[in-house]
Amino acid sequence: MTTSNYQELLHNLETLGLSSIRECVPNYIDVVNREKISLTEALLELTRKELENQRKKQLNRVIERARFPKKTSLEEFDFSFQPSINKREILDLKHMKFVEDFENLIFIGSPGVGKTHLTIALGIEACNQGYRTLFITCNELLIRLRSAYEKGTLERVLKRYARYDVLIIDEIGYLPIKKQEADLFFQLLAMRYERSSTIVTTNIVLSRWGELFQSPEIAAAILDRLVHHVKVFKITGKSYRM
Repeated sequence: MTTSNYQELLHNLETLGLSSIRECVPNYIDVVNREKISLTEALLELTRKELENQRKKQLNRVIERARFPKKTSLEEFDFSFQPSINKREILDLKHMKFVEDFENLIFIGSPGVGKTHLTIALGIEACNQGYRTLFITCNELLIRLRSAYEKGTLERVLKRYARYDVLIIDEIGYLPIKKQEADLFFQLLAMRYERSSTIVTTNIVLSRWGELFQSPEIAAAILDRLVHHVKVFKITGKSYRM
């Protein structure tokens, strides 16, 4: 292969977006020239590398769109520090059967006990397995729903949030919730009911959600949709941050 042909090949690979092949092709040309592997074997290995590279890029884009505040994994979680958590039960969630069964998850505990870490880890695993996932704080969600209501676009926004296979709502109970916001929150959960999985974290025990939503009736309706098919994890350990 002449120098000009070689440079054109690299240029073409770059233009086609085949960055993994472009990076590896010089070594493979050398290996093929020394007849250590055939051209077909070299091309097969190069295309495998490119497909894997593209798969990783696609997954990174999916995880980025899910808007996780950071990346965590279940392997990084210190279960020995939180003995109130059943490790086997948590690890079993990696199989995503709860998503297939449209089951919800509720993590209850004081700030810093690892609720958000676990939900992010499960969310990333859901992305890995092809489930459309979104992470959002309760406060941001309510702001977006209230804004949509005021603009007359509530139905469209509710449908958008309802389409996620896994919707993670973090930090329910950290800020007060007005009655109108509670109504909007109920509408969203009603649309997702028995159609998809919702994961929530909260520092407020469920028996006090009537106070949180400033209406026992709305709280009861919300909990009815949320806990009909649910796994509840109550974390009673110390704060990691403390």
